[in-house]
Amino acid sequence: MEEHTDPTQSRAAVSQGLHRVREAARRDKGLKFTALLHHVNERLLLDSFHLLKKEAAPGVDDMTWKEYEQGVEERIADLHGRVHRGAYRAQPSRRVYIPKPDGRQRPLGIAALEDKIVQQAVATVLNQIYEEDFLGFSYGFRPGRGAHDALDALTVAIMTKKVGWIRDADIRVFFDNISHEKLIELMEVRIADQRIIRLIRKWLKAGVSEDGQWSETKIGTPQGAVISPLLANIYLHYVLDQWVMQWRRKNAFGDVVIVRYADDFVLGFQHRKEAERFLEQLRKRMADYGLELHSDKTRLIQFGRFAAEDRKREGKGKPETFDFLGFDQWRRRMVSLVQDKVSIRLRLWPTYLRHDPQKR
Repeated sequence: MEEHTDPTQSRAAVSQGLHRVREAARRDKGLKFTALLHHVNERLLLDSFHLLKKEAAPGVDDMTWKEYEQGVEERIADLHGRVHRGAYRAQPSRRVYIPKPDGRQRPLGIAALEDKIVQQAVATVLNQIYEEDFLGFSYGFRPGRGAHDALDALTVAIMTKKVGWIRDADIRVFFDNISHEKLIELMEVRIADQRIIRLIRKWLKAGVSEDGQWSETKIGTPQGAVISPLLANIYLHYVLDQWVMQWRRKNAFGDVVIVRYADDFVLGFQHRKEAERFLEQLRKRMADYGLELHSDKTRLIQFGRFAAEDRKREGKGKPETFDFLGFDQWRRRMVSLVQDKVSIRLRLWPTYLRHDPQKR
């Protein structure tokens, strides 16, 4: 290995280096990182190998975790050398399909084992930066956050803010439509180390192999790739999250809340007119980045603490429900959650979403 130290000392050195990256990212939100690849050292690559699922299906290399484990230190040393001298080549993802609840099939891309290792290592480094940038209402594929945290935050938002309308939105085939060039442009806001950027480009352009036939990938990032969730969060951080916050500050007079889990997100509005105006501008924003809202799955419904009383007074019947992360949301459940204090973590709800009364 590259350092003549024991594993404990080596891991400590890795942790200290990444800790400094995170501190720099926290301290200076405008900082561009010019030297990151050296953090992808042999120790981090080895740790990344051990983080992979041991029983995962192999990619086009037919290499399993158990096979790679034989002589792993020599393999990692060779991989490290190729990555740092520019000789590493990304292999195409092997495309497989898994059934969806509606009967359709979802394509997944299974990367070659060494691609998984390098992607895991690079994601570990990049997370030190982006975990300081990502906003509090983003929950999908982030350390220490999960679907139930997102549901808790949504419940708290609806029950504590003046939410009367819910905008339930769905992005059409999001992962397949991420623009490679737009993604790189957005990453270069923070990442100036072109060696890292070249690795990202290699994975994006590696293509897919299906039944032995290779096909080029001009857009999109394969679902199933280790690096894909982070790239998706980076894309939506700039395209959606930051833009929503700016829209709220500039355009909203009532409360506006949002919770996002990967490409699945829900917005709450105090006023219907603002919810309708927001959708028009959101469609344009998405189109600027190659994305499109699913017309059949993007709805505006009357929903919130006072929706039942308002609809009863207007003779409209019970409030509609909406689905978020596979859970059907309805008012009685939310009231029960708040009353029983079940899994409601107020600390999760970002303070910067609180309504500023001086905007009225």
